[in-house]
Amino acid sequence: MSELLQVQATTTGSVLTHLPNLFPTIPPSGNHSGYKAIRLVDTKGLDREQWLAVRKQGIGSSDASAAVGINPYKSQLELWLEKTGRLTRPETSAEGEDTSPMYWGTVLEEIVAKHYQKRTGYKVRRVNAVLQHPDYSFMLANLDREVIGTNEVQLLECKTTGAYGAKLWAEGVPEYVQVQVQHQLAVTGRQSADVAVLVGGQEFRIYNIQRDEALIRHLIALEAEFWCYVEEDIPPPADGSESAQKALQTLYPMDFGQTLDFKAVHELSDLFAELVQVRVQLDDIEAKEQWIKQRLQSHIGDAARADFATGHITWKRSKDTWQLDTKRLLKDHPELLDQYGVLRAGSRRFLVSVD
Repeated sequence: MSELLQVQATTTGSVLTHLPNLFPTIPPSGNHSGYKAIRLVDTKGLDREQWLAVRKQGIGSSDASAAVGINPYKSQLELWLEKTGRLTRPETSAEGEDTSPMYWGTVLEEIVAKHYQKRTGYKVRRVNAVLQHPDYSFMLANLDREVIGTNEVQLLECKTTGAYGAKLWAEGVPEYVQVQVQHQLAVTGRQSADVAVLVGGQEFRIYNIQRDEALIRHLIALEAEFWCYVEEDIPPPADGSESAQKALQTLYPMDFGQTLDFKAVHELSDLFAELVQVRVQLDDIEAKEQWIKQRLQSHIGDAARADFATGHITWKRSKDTWQLDTKRLLKDHPELLDQYGVLRAGSRRFLVSVD
């Protein structure tokens, strides 16, 4: 884990040169725990808009893994859009709220906390505040629970995961959750935290995470770099994820018709040539994939399933469905377009041409 953040720290760095002017010096070594976090804002009675405004002031523990580029669901670029006010999350609708993982995570948090008390015998309590690191003001934390009455552990992070997410927990606490907890330990100055997770609604696990000073030093450096992007209003680089692609569409939804000349920019021209080469390779791979698939289909014939030494293939016909022939309908009744037509916003298409 610490090695991963070390790699992240050494492969970025273009913005890190600005850090001495913006943030306190990051401690080079040693144990720096034992301080107390600043109680920045009390959250009792805080409405959603006020809470979101506070979150924009820094990097919260749930933001930490995205800020350092290892969150499987959110890219640095998407987080940057949120922190700079370019992207807001809509309120969950009353009809759809009970299908949201975030909704059920909030609902089940109390149950997970109570079962943790029952399992461990420790007492927990809410910390109704957004906490702030005393030296690095961009580091914030909103804790699930504080553990009291024991010297063994001080913080509790409550998690729930379904069947799909359970894969990420197969070998213990996922890296992005470890970063979240180390961020909390960094902000609070505490030494130990437990992660209690309910897997698939029926398996309850508890993992302990100890404060890792080396990891925290890298974490602070990487978060400081990300916060520089926010402070200077410079988008961080895209990482190839679906989240980053959506963020780019949000950031640049329209073109204004101009043409840019990058012929003399060798770095970008090389990148374009690499893209063309990769697409040729993909075409070759897709052609081979089709050839292999068709060979197998010819042997499967009209069977529904075929078993192999390392797995199986199913080739079944889906059920027939009825669908509306809109082209024919509008041809016969063109007046319906004026009555029921809805304008669909256009999107930008990324097309590559080789001279």
